[in-house]
Amino acid sequence: MAATASTTPSSFIFRKTPKNQSFLKPESISVALTANRLAKPISLSCSATAASATQIQDRPPIQNQSQDRVFNFAAGPATLPENVLLKAQSELYNWRGSGMSVMEMSHRGKEFTSIIQKAEADLRALLKIPEDYAVLFLQGGATSQFAAIPLNLCQADDTVDCLVTGSWGDKAFKEAQKYCKPKVIWSGKSEKYVRIPAFDGLEQSPDAKYLHICANETIHGVEFKDYPVPKNGLLIADMSSNFCSKPVDVSKFGLIYAGAQKNVGPSGVTIVIVRKDVIGNARDITPVMFDYKIHAENNSLYNTPPCYGIYVCGLVFEDLLAQGGLEEVEKRNKKKAELLYNAIDESKGFYRCPVEKSVRSLMNVPFTLEKSELEAEFIKEAAKEKMVQLKGHRSVGGMRASIYNAMPLAGVEKLVAFMKDFQARHA
Repeated sequence: MAATASTTPSSFIFRKTPKNQSFLKPESISVALTANRLAKPISLSCSATAASATQIQDRPPIQNQSQDRVFNFAAGPATLPENVLLKAQSELYNWRGSGMSVMEMSHRGKEFTSIIQKAEADLRALLKIPEDYAVLFLQGGATSQFAAIPLNLCQADDTVDCLVTGSWGDKAFKEAQKYCKPKVIWSGKSEKYVRIPAFDGLEQSPDAKYLHICANETIHGVEFKDYPVPKNGLLIADMSSNFCSKPVDVSKFGLIYAGAQKNVGPSGVTIVIVRKDVIGNARDITPVMFDYKIHAENNSLYNTPPCYGIYVCGLVFEDLLAQGGLEEVEKRNKKKAELLYNAIDESKGFYRCPVEKSVRSLMNVPFTLEKSELEAEFIKEAAKEKMVQLKGHRSVGGMRASIYNAMPLAGVEKLVAFMKDFQARHA
């Protein structure tokens, strides 16, 4: 099945090629790529007369999922936009006439410099990041920031407040115990993490250096719809699983961090957005790779960064801007989530979501079956219908549908139709 997309000023048509087709020369306008013997060769053909193969423009999102791809509901690494993958494929062998792949470039060369600068500029445009904030592209996952944050912002005897609404908030608290004196000012653990407290009832520490939250708990499906205001110090948020899924007022935060592998790229990239006036106070014991000042001064190029991952993030940022920005992205995400939650709530108890309705995540939807013995069959049958990775996290069981930005509405519609059919057969 061919996927066709128009661009300005050029139009690109993706066609499957015969299995015995050989690779064309790099300078050819048509580039055929095959990843391995298991992959079907794909040909990229330029139908515009004015554009060259190296001038690949942005394309609107492809609306229909290709027949040879599944709907991937994984929590991360997660599904990526199909048009982004196709663009990355078309540029894999020879990036825009450079004669090399992004994976082969010097991270200090002009080619990659242009890639990372464009990625940062587009992210700043998406989130309207103020000039007094630095944007860092780092490694180590969001988990590395559990240590980096207190090492950069605290001394050993400093107090920090933690609002624990799920497993990731709890992990951040436990790691901070090694480097400062964190205090849990509220935890939902006893209730199995199904809600977020009223902010006016929080007893914050008057001398806390910061208040840490996890903006969206991937495992438990709890999401902040607004944010607490620290009485003293900074608000810090782990936004790994809802990063760039909706508009955020960055100025309310001292620091935002996110692993890319949920919404904006492949695993291996961690993005930190940090107010510049808090950089430069790292403790002496801070490893150089955790020092925000080092990375800010070197524009995220102190060492070799995850170059290809940053490149893909940049393609995703371009795509999100082309969709109309995060306001439009949020509308689509709300529509998908409403469709799925309604199917759960209207099932008369056959499906159940334990999360309080006011804080249900738009990204990660956990649910169980009234008849728990049917859960394995549900997951098995869904996989046969090309809907995969629906098994819940091992710590909570049940099912979980992660419906990030790149999950098309068609994927959620298919899941809902399957759920209704499964219920009709097993209720």
